[in-house]
Amino acid sequence: MKKEWLFEEEHEMFRDSLRRWVAEELAPFADEWEEQGEFPMELYRRAGELGFFGGAMPETYGGVGGDFRYHTVFSEELAHSRSGGVSAGLGLHGFVALPAVAAFGNDEQKRRFLEPGIRGEKIGALAVTEPDTGSDVGGIRTKAVRDGDEYVINGSKMFITNGARADFYIVACKTDLERGYKGVSQILVEKGTPGFSVSRKLDKLGWRASDTAELAFDDVRVPVGNLLGEENRGFYQIMHGFQTERLVMAVGSVAAAQRCFDITMKYAKERKAFGRPIGTFQVNRHKFADMLTWIEAARRLTYHTIWLFINGLDCAKEIAMCKVYACETAVKVADMCIQIHGGYGYMMEYEVQRIWRDQRIQPIGGGTSEVQKEIIGRLLGL
Repeated sequence: MKKEWLFEEEHEMFRDSLRRWVAEELAPFADEWEEQGEFPMELYRRAGELGFFGGAMPETYGGVGGDFRYHTVFSEELAHSRSGGVSAGLGLHGFVALPAVAAFGNDEQKRRFLEPGIRGEKIGALAVTEPDTGSDVGGIRTKAVRDGDEYVINGSKMFITNGARADFYIVACKTDLERGYKGVSQILVEKGTPGFSVSRKLDKLGWRASDTAELAFDDVRVPVGNLLGEENRGFYQIMHGFQTERLVMAVGSVAAAQRCFDITMKYAKERKAFGRPIGTFQVNRHKFADMLTWIEAARRLTYHTIWLFINGLDCAKEIAMCKVYACETAVKVADMCIQIHGGYGYMMEYEVQRIWRDQRIQPIGGGTSEVQKEIIGRLLGL
């Protein structure tokens, strides 16, 4: 892989370490973990030992102090794990939960959750989505009522990645029922807190190796000190987090599309029909030309947006654009790769079908494509 303009030497060194780890300790076991429906918890600690969670985390708490490009490299290399579930589980912890604590937590919270999280000793999850509210964050019903020095939380959460195995949860709650999205707060809830339970582990089309769960909160009491940042500022914290989450999803989608393309190129050069490799037929040559164009366009848009982001420039519109385009490109590419594989592409032993299943969530999670287009339209002044 050629060195891209976006990255410095330190990022490429980080990439080399990641690539070795993924090739030696993740990819060979992907089929087994997919079949089991989970990957070993030890992977979190191993990633922490190797410093993979700390790239963009503050040095004070055990990180490297780098920027979003470390997340970019991590996401790109996880695409080679051969399991979107492994990528999702590790990524949600490293790209979503830890950055939220780093951005809005106080020193005590960072010592309790961020430091061990960077080491992979405590696993985090973000609990925003509910059974009746997906993209409508302001419409959540889980509430946290102040009672002296505690909050009492009641409600439920749905589709929570790392939901069954996390050690701590960043839970979006209504702390002011009269203010809509302006009354949302985020509160840290630890595993084992009385009244908190995992209702069920969900059975999914893709991301088979990651745990996704429904959570229940029944008079869960937590100290007021577990409030993340300021009360009633949770919506803005979540929107801030969505920016990095959506960028990471775009990065991972481009990487997955590229992997699917590469696998299918190899297959098309080896598989023969009518006496010659199927890749030499014009219809397939044109498919490869289309796919490569889409992938490169998605990569350039995403890298440009990352450059804007790390330089502190306003890029909300660009983030929404690359979230839509990259995520939908990955699904489109994977679907076309299955078609080129023919009947074999429909078989579970071929990786292209897994990539399609794993990527199908990308235009839905982290804010649907429809919501992203609405953001783009509004930022255009329409």
